[in-house]
Amino acid sequence: MKKLVVAALLVVGMTSFAQEKMEDPKSQLTPEQKVNLQIRKLTKELNLNENQIKEIRIVALKEIELREARKAEMEASKKLSKEEMKARKAKFEEERALAEARMKKILTPEQFTKWIEIRKARKEKMENRIEERKGERLEDGKL
Repeated sequence: MKKLVVAALLVVGMTSFAQEKMEDPKSQLTPEQKVNLQIRKLTKELNLNENQIKEIRIVALKEIELREARKAEMEASKKLSKEEMKARKAKFEEERALAEARMKKILTPEQFTKWIEIRKARKEKMENRIEERKGERLEDGKL
């Protein structure tokens, strides 16, 4: 009987441990660490020179700070009207276009073209993951 109780406790403990939400390791990085990670990836993918690295570091740090401010703003105001959502989306698109223009000034035409292709591929990959998760939720009946 004692063994049965111990086994039941082990099973309950293991299932609750297995269901804990895994936190994204990137969410624990400081803005400077995020910039360094981004610079490393871009240097590897685009063969950046030292001057480009310095300029991109400044742009990337501004973008990360903007992103974190936007994230905090989103968490503070969960419910938004359609007009507010449209305004926020327009502002986001404007910021993205400005960042793209800054990168175009920093990178060579070949590097910029490759950077755009890499961004498109990452966006498609992210959208596919989102669709997969939606499908999993529908199958599980959690949606």
